[in-house]
Amino acid sequence: MGNRADMATEKQKTAARHILEKARKAQADRRGGRAAPRRSPGLSTSETNRLSNDEFAFPKERKEPLVDAKHVRNAIARFDQVEGVSDAERDAAWKRIRSAARRFDVEITESS
Repeated sequence: MGNRADMATEKQKTAARHILEKARKAQADRRGGRAAPRRSPGLSTSETNRLSNDEFAFPKERKEPLVDAKHVRNAIARFDQVEGVSDAERDAAWKRIRSAARRFDVEITESS
């Protein structure tokens, strides 16, 4: 079995594939004249600054806000790019990301 970093990378790849499938379906729906969700607007710097630490995957570093589905997907994609965090902080961040994903109906496929 690979090391922890390899597992997170595989999780990210699986999640990214799923996100791409959903995006392609939404594009096809829009082309077909059906309603499909649009992107949510991004956060401004002042909006990000007003967020509490609890609204971040990595609260100590205030990295990866988890305020909507778009930001949850982004946190998944950038999970391994956050530097200077311990394994315990990374584990806690993954739990927060999974919780936010459930809240915003973002599917995450995990492999053991």
